[in-house]
Order: sequence, then C-alpha cells, then structure tokens
Amino acid sequence: MNDLFVKICGLKTAHDVDVAVAAGADAVGFVFAPASPRTVGAAAARELAARVPDGVLTVGVFRGQTVEEVRRLTEESGVRGVQLHGDEGPEYYEALRAEGRTLLRATAQRVERCGEYGEDLLLIDAPDPGSGKPWNWAAQEFTAPEGHWLLAGGLNPGNVREAVQTTGAWGVDVSSGVESERGVKSPTLIRAFVEAARR
Repeated sequence: MNDLFVKICGLKTAHDVDVAVAAGADAVGFVFAPASPRTVGAAAARELAARVPDGVLTVGVFRGQTVEEVRRLTEESGVRGVQLHGDEGPEYYEALRAEGRTLLRATAQRVERCGEYGEDLLLIDAPDPGSGKPWNWAAQEFTAPEGHWLLAGGLNPGNVREAVQTTGAWGVDVSSGVESERGVKSPTLIRAFVEAARR
C-alpha cells in the first residue's frame, strides 16, 4: 500500500472508475446523497463497484439520510464503505457496523481524534463543504486530529502536495478538484491529482 491514502469521490461513469483505479487510488466514492450533481442510484453504483479490484475500497456517501436508507442503499449497491456526511451521531455508526464494512465520518468541525463516534476513518472537510474552498491549513484554527484522517475540501492537483506537507494528513479526498465542469470528472486531472499527492 502507498504511504498516502487517496480517495477519488463522486464517480459516475465506468471510465472514471477505471481511470481512478489505474491511477492508483486507494478508494473510490459514489454519492447517494440527494440533490447532488454527482448522485448515482444503487443499481448504477453496483455496476461501477463491480469494476473495482478488491484492494480498492468502494464507498457510498450519504448526507442526512435514515439508517434504514443508508443500510438499504449500501446493500443494494454492494459498496464496502459507508461515509456519513451530516450530523449523524454515534448511534448511526453502531447501527451500521458490519463485518468487512469500513465506516467513514466526514465533518467540518474540529475533532481531536479518529474513532470518537466509532468510525474507522475520519474525513476533515472544509468549513463550507462542496464549495471547493479549502481550509487555511497553516492557520492556527486548523489542528490535525490523531489517527487515520483524510483532508478534503478545495484540494486539486496544484495544492494537494502542499496541503499534505502542511497538515501531515494520513490521506486525501477529492471530488470537485478533479472535474472539468461541475459533476463531470476529468481523467487528466484524476491522474494528475494522484501523482501530485504521492510525489
């Protein structure tokens, strides 16, 4: 496994998935949260996830959905990871815990360590998630949590290396930063991001 964990999120096409895997991504994400230009259905996500080799984690991304809906979409799509991107409490993680399933907690709040809610991986998003605007990583208000955590929000091929060096992030997550237009991934930018992150 590479030293830096890289997740490419918001994939919608077979070509995007193939490019991300070939570029060396450790995880690929499929958005099930409603009202996003990157949202896919369970059947489409199942077809996409089936293209992904065992060594790459497939993740379903949810926001403000019930435990029942999250569980149903996870099972129907066959993804092996669940990322909760809202204000879900520890009870969600306890309810969704299953053998072989990886739980990711995404938050824009200051967190001291990964695992406080029972998550396996922690994702620290920018203060305005989805805006493409990054943290000021060098600022005093940004403090790195302990454990396995991914930096997200406003990352792109041009700034990811600096972000990792400044924060000491265990991993990185990108979506809009590898798009040619909103919701449309660029194979060139995906390859460039992974290469820059690991340079």
